[in-house]
Amino acid sequence: MTTLRTLTACFLTFLLSLAAAVAGKPNIILVMSDDQGWGDVAFREHPVLKTPHLDKMAAESLVLEQAYASAPVCSPSRASILTGRTPNRSTCYRHGHSMHPKEETLPQILKKYGYATGHFGKWHLGTLYKNSPVNPTAAGYDEWISAPNFFDIDPTLSNKGVATQYKGDSSEITMRLALDFIKRQSAAKQPFFTTVWYGSPHDPHKALDRDKVGYEKLGQHKANFLGEITELDRTVGELRAALRELGIEKETIVWFCSDNGGLKNLGVTGGRAHKGTVYEGGLRVPSIIEWPGKVKAGISKLPTNGSDMLPTVLELAGIEHQPKHPLDGVSIAKTVLGQEKAQPHPLGFWHYDVAGIGCWGEREMQALLKLQQAGQEVTDPKQLRSSGKPVKVSTKANSYPGHSAWLDYPWKLHRIESKKGKVSWELYNLALDPMESKNLTSEKKAEFEALKQAHLNWLQSVQTSMKGADYE
Repeated sequence: MTTLRTLTACFLTFLLSLAAAVAGKPNIILVMSDDQGWGDVAFREHPVLKTPHLDKMAAESLVLEQAYASAPVCSPSRASILTGRTPNRSTCYRHGHSMHPKEETLPQILKKYGYATGHFGKWHLGTLYKNSPVNPTAAGYDEWISAPNFFDIDPTLSNKGVATQYKGDSSEITMRLALDFIKRQSAAKQPFFTTVWYGSPHDPHKALDRDKVGYEKLGQHKANFLGEITELDRTVGELRAALRELGIEKETIVWFCSDNGGLKNLGVTGGRAHKGTVYEGGLRVPSIIEWPGKVKAGISKLPTNGSDMLPTVLELAGIEHQPKHPLDGVSIAKTVLGQEKAQPHPLGFWHYDVAGIGCWGEREMQALLKLQQAGQEVTDPKQLRSSGKPVKVSTKANSYPGHSAWLDYPWKLHRIESKKGKVSWELYNLALDPMESKNLTSEKKAEFEALKQAHLNWLQSVQTSMKGADYE
């Protein structure tokens, strides 16, 4: 009897401590567009694009003027947001690669502190089949209705591994599903974390007619591209309105961003080049943080990237957590809250030279639907990615294939290693040369050597993670 009383007391103490931990925790919503460039918003004086809801959000929130994606393509950028690590550490090198199943993710951490977790929209960090080690469940999500990659009108999505057809525009569907989750958690007084990851404005661009109004003279391709952003913008307005109707806007952090820089010949990028490159245009993204009553409206010019989101969110939520693996991200919470002057920190980028993995989401989901209608499931270990093994890459000492960069503002150093091992360097002063047009490696030798050594040290650290050292 004494033992039973002791166990009961311990259990009640646990429940009370958990309730205390949950009380006062902010809800967290990470909203991300797909291939929206730094200037693909009206508030950055786009000549024709209409984004009234993002404009209003920007006017009432903190705009991160120098926000960067952690990678110039989608999958690695997404992995970085969920892990707080540069994507090569998590073996997500290029588009279509999986995040390593041994990574510790933001939803996994938040679940430990009483959060309900949900993912809605594009995944692209593994497969969406049941029992896959790289699906959203494995990454810590309680609920998910997701697409393997980009998706458009009337998509087939995976509802925790069950192929389900939906009607409507992809952005509308994504937000509708997310709002259903949010409303249920709000009614239950349950703090929640949700990622709302759009499939727009990734190609192929297919906007509804109503969203192309005003863009018709620009040609069908551009009208569809801009129309997808306008549709996405409207659903951001629906989210903000719903939070206010529920009376939880002051208890909720909403962080909007894009997954990489803008599209060539379509998007308005934040500098030289476009998606797929490590120059400014391939990395700079729109980024807005809203938390009414906590985060003041304004503009921050602090350079920050996707790796910073995990430690920042945890600090904003008042969670002290010891990470399992080395983080690249640094919390900017105090800057976000206006508690201290922004302190720039170096940002590393490494676009590894290895092929991506193609993924046609609708085709994949239609095949799953037909299989399940016949009473079957995917069992092929290769399709499930059951081994969890990453794509094989070289980890030869002192060799870092591809295009990497080290940003220690105002300096940005590029290292480009060809397939044959030839290395070239480029150094730019972004404050004076935001388009990265004048290489200063020969003129600024002292700065070049210091930055070069810091960058090489970082690359070596990342390569150590790529060898699996973090999981031992």
